[in-house]
Amino acid sequence: MKILLDTHIFLWFISGDTKLSTDVRDAIRDPDNEVYLSAVSVWEAIVKYQLGRLPLPESPETYLPKQRELHQIGSLALDESSVVQLAKLPPLHRDPFDRMLICQALQNSLTIATVDSAVRAYSVSVM
Repeated sequence: MKILLDTHIFLWFISGDTKLSTDVRDAIRDPDNEVYLSAVSVWEAIVKYQLGRLPLPESPETYLPKQRELHQIGSLALDESSVVQLAKLPPLHRDPFDRMLICQALQNSLTIATVDSAVRAYSVSVM
């Protein structure tokens, strides 16, 4: 399975938060799965950190890539082919970061790991 982590799922995973389900944690750890963190999630986390809404033990530009690599999670760049998916996306979700993750999942045939019920309204694979 190819999995794209929603920002909160990545943060819960790297911090060992009990809000993360065992099934999702196991899927992330499964070496047979390809797991990705989008550059969009890094962008979102940096914005929230700068607004004082996301406490982190280090600055996000250092901490997030270090944690991604430590946990052997791939980086997913934002490319034009994913961005143009936005034109086809119905306005069911207002969060621009989540909308872009949905576009990336659609473009790259990824399953999104999320607890966001609004993401489930789209025709994208969700776990």
